[in-house]
Amino acid sequence: MDVFYFYSYGTAGWLALQAAPLIVSPTIILTMLSPEVREASALEEYFSRSLGLTLLTLGIMVVLLTGSVPLTSSLSDTTSAAVTTAESDPKAPYAVPTLIISLLYHASCAFLCYARYTTLGSIPFMLGALGYGGLGCIGLWCVLFASSGGRISRKTGADKRTSGFPFGNKESAGAKKRQLGKAI
Repeated sequence: MDVFYFYSYGTAGWLALQAAPLIVSPTIILTMLSPEVREASALEEYFSRSLGLTLLTLGIMVVLLTGSVPLTSSLSDTTSAAVTTAESDPKAPYAVPTLIISLLYHASCAFLCYARYTTLGSIPFMLGALGYGGLGCIGLWCVLFASSGGRISRKTGADKRTSGFPFGNKESAGAKKRQLGKAI
């Protein structure tokens, strides 16, 4: 499975994992994060269930907008979707912006969970920081390495975007000298 699709399904799974207890029983969350045990008020239940539904919706939107699920209307479109290129694919304009927005969401939630963990020392905040941080790292990797196709040379098979800045490419320099020697 491609890392990009792993990231989108991982995001949806992580958000669904968090949404389930928020929707099913807000009292469990209140008991885990509060020092005293008490019943949740009607407002706390409303906000908890609303947040749970929002997390589910966000997870589904990430999966749909990154192109993990084909959004075509007929069977013939899905069979030809494997042949299309990234430029002609209708989901291509939404994949990278969705990736960046979800990456920023994971990074900010990881920071928030870590800050709460350092002040309160509660284990659920540490687990949240680890989950969000892991998905944020995978999302950052996807932004840096998986969001654009490399410029591969047909002749040598090497990536054209590389440079020899800190260390010179002696093999390439030697090849240029040999070509200049043959031309003279």
